[in-house]
Amino acid sequence: MTHDALKKIAAEAAIDYIESDSILGVGTGSTTRYFIDALKKIKNRIEGAVPSSNQTAEQLKAAGIRVLDPNTVSELPLYVDGADEFNDLFQLIKGGGGAQTREKILARLAKKFICIADESKKVELIGTHPIAIEVLPFARSFVAREIVKMKGSPSYREGF
Repeated sequence: MTHDALKKIAAEAAIDYIESDSILGVGTGSTTRYFIDALKKIKNRIEGAVPSSNQTAEQLKAAGIRVLDPNTVSELPLYVDGADEFNDLFQLIKGGGGAQTREKILARLAKKFICIADESKKVELIGTHPIAIEVLPFARSFVAREIVKMKGSPSYREGF
């Protein structure tokens, strides 16, 4: 089975957990695009969605799903997002897609978090994928030096 087919199966399985008339949080990334495609089929059963990024907001709008501002909700029954990697203990790394802060806020707003991931994201040892951290621009050099002290190899990601 192809990598994309596995992502689609994982994303479609998350649909079963959506309660009628609910507002859900939706993450960002390649697997969540498949989730939005599946969500489109049941869009009349939900009130809307709070996106973790502008990219996700555009995908939701294109699918005909009402997009809500996180400031208008006090709680989400469900937040659905993908992962960069996970292991047998279901520990996972997220945030490589560049929406880390918003993803964390949606996760805190949610009663439940469903992580959609296929077998290609499974690793023996967590940390094989680069770990994203968000840094205020004025602290970029300082944080990079601190990461080097910890034997890390920081790289600046353009366009964020």
